[in-house]
Amino acid sequence: MSRNAFVTLIVFGLVASLACSLGGALTADTGADTEPETGSEEGGEAEPSDEQTEPQPSGDETAAAGTGQEGLKLIFIHHSSGENWLSDENGGLGPALMEHGYFVSDTNYDWGPSISDLGGPVGSFTDTGHWWTWFQGPESEAVLEAVFSESEQHAYYTHLEQDPGSENQIILFKSCFPNSALDGSPDDSPTGADNPLRGMDAGSGFHTVANAEGIYVDLLEMFAANPDKLFVAITAPPLQEDETTAEQAANARAFNRWLVEEWLADYPMTNVAVFDFYNVLTSNGGSPDENDAGASSGNHHRLVDGEVEYIYDQGSDTSAYAYPGDSHPTPAGNQKATEEFVPLLDWYVQQWLGE
Repeated sequence: MSRNAFVTLIVFGLVASLACSLGGALTADTGADTEPETGSEEGGEAEPSDEQTEPQPSGDETAAAGTGQEGLKLIFIHHSSGENWLSDENGGLGPALMEHGYFVSDTNYDWGPSISDLGGPVGSFTDTGHWWTWFQGPESEAVLEAVFSESEQHAYYTHLEQDPGSENQIILFKSCFPNSALDGSPDDSPTGADNPLRGMDAGSGFHTVANAEGIYVDLLEMFAANPDKLFVAITAPPLQEDETTAEQAANARAFNRWLVEEWLADYPMTNVAVFDFYNVLTSNGGSPDENDAGASSGNHHRLVDGEVEYIYDQGSDTSAYAYPGDSHPTPAGNQKATEEFVPLLDWYVQQWLGE
């Protein structure tokens, strides 16, 4: 796959990070004119919610005919924003992936091996700096073995009942909105060796554009060593406008454009891709409860007539699907993301498989 195709195809403050680390709670709102319930998300060491819903029983084993993805196993590394996105009653990503033939599992708070440098299970740590621990750190071999072999649900969504039995072949990984509070300058070059953000959270004081870019550059070595896996980086959702500054929001925009347009420019393989979840959530259809999926205007990252369309200059740099005090995307925003992401994922898979 050419780089042109990919081109066309995260300190937030300690308060926000701690507020985000209280655990996940699914939002049952389906887009009415009421404010969504306040959930929570990661930002440093996170505590799981005592009210986390038990995983939903498996669904229909029959995938949508003709999608070509039957038998592929996919795992999604996330916290509560990802949990909401997967939920049948919120973003619908889980059932949409099922309909396209993917067998889906996921990780959540308290999942996986305990990591000495983090002080707990790796699943509780999904900030940008933590991706180095997951994929490149001294205990990454045990982490990756767990990621590749996981087949269980840790959130609420309908999925295929029949496990194909192989390792996970597609790995989606996403940080949460505190990671959109980036300091530094959008023009800074990626940090190289001795990056102080490695293994650190978004409230560490090292969360800058340059350090975040350096983390993602570090990951490419491990990704290149695993061409039989497709790694999809999903950008962190944007912050509600009252929860960030203009400078941090502009940095988030620049960082996510860098991921889409520059990160993979010299990467020679087709097993890494990006979905700009942040960008998709920066324009709406008139309110946080009305999306602009399918519209010609607005910000999008989607497949149109077989070509990747990336529009990023027709909205704001803050969330268009959030209410004051809660940056979790509303169901309308998550549903827009599902509509744009799943066909794009199919396209990424086809490029990776050489179809």
